[in-house]
Amino acid sequence: MSIETIAELEQAMLDAAERNDFEAAAALRNQVLMRRQTDGEGGGDADYAGLQRQQPGAMGIGTQHPRPARPAGWTPPKKPGPMTANTGRRGKGR
Repeated sequence: MSIETIAELEQAMLDAAERNDFEAAAALRNQVLMRRQTDGEGGGDADYAGLQRQQPGAMGIGTQHPRPARPAGWTPPKKPGPMTANTGRRGKGR
């Protein structure tokens, strides 16, 4: 089944929502928004927030966030020795 116009896509989206198939409705909504963007039909008032194409290799939760860059010359702090736990001024190791 090939859907040709934006109106047909919107009707299919509404039908999917009535069937409680919200994943299909969301996919059809995204197709409508992408088609409006490329066709220029109503593109000025369309909301594209949250729409972006998936990048290859970027999978999993949090992969859209870049890792923070460490400053030049930064070295990680030295790990404490295993015998130094609870030996502070008010620690239990006294």
